[in-house]
Amino acid sequence: MNQNPTASNGANGTKVTVTLLGTGDAFASFGRSQAGYLIDAPAGRILMEAGPGLMQALKGGGISTDSFDLLLISHLHGDHFGGLPFLILDYMWETRRKKALTIAGPAKLEERTWTLVRTMFPHFELDQIKHKLKFVVLEPGSSTRLGKFKVSAIRSPHTKPDISLSLRVDGGGKSIVFSGDSGWNDELVDFSEGADLFLCECTYFESAHLKFHLNYPLLAANRDKFKVRRMVLTHLGREVLSREDEIALEMGYDGMKIKI
Repeated sequence: MNQNPTASNGANGTKVTVTLLGTGDAFASFGRSQAGYLIDAPAGRILMEAGPGLMQALKGGGISTDSFDLLLISHLHGDHFGGLPFLILDYMWETRRKKALTIAGPAKLEERTWTLVRTMFPHFELDQIKHKLKFVVLEPGSSTRLGKFKVSAIRSPHTKPDISLSLRVDGGGKSIVFSGDSGWNDELVDFSEGADLFLCECTYFESAHLKFHLNYPLLAANRDKFKVRRMVLTHLGREVLSREDEIALEMGYDGMKIKI
């Protein structure tokens, strides 16, 4: 059952809108786009994740690639940062950035991004765009002030030796938590406490033995542990989407807008 309750705006009346650009897994199950989330707040606009279909999602939705000054990446799998070369290409040839873009994520993000760009577009002169992109490393267990937002991170049990992150964005009196890709993690329960919105991955249903992703039976059994105002499932895989009539938790969908 796909629920969509109306969320209140909170005591301070500040309105924040989160647009789910892509809610699919790495396989784009059921034709869903891969990871992408847009946070619109009075303090600014944040793009979180940059899956391979990022440019189609942005331009299909009439969203300028120059309209956000902060981009958050949870980890270095292609379905979460593989759209960066096309975004950078756009900045070089189509949409000239007026201000610098901060790209924040785990260690090695900058190195892997430029390796990917050079692999896909080997003869481009990148010096013209490099000065417009500022990479920031988000350390697990730390909080970083980026513009008017506080971004916190913990390590998720998903990748080794590379670091993958769960992210929390606080700004304008609102809190948004994104699990990233993650196996079960008791720390995530504490990390998400009090969030206005918790975007939680739910890739599997039958394959509960896979410990590097969250699955629906586990989340359903432990939903009450998450003290959040609203929880929306994302990064949805074939097993979950094919059994949608059995899902009692709210599921996201591409293009969904959530007001908090």
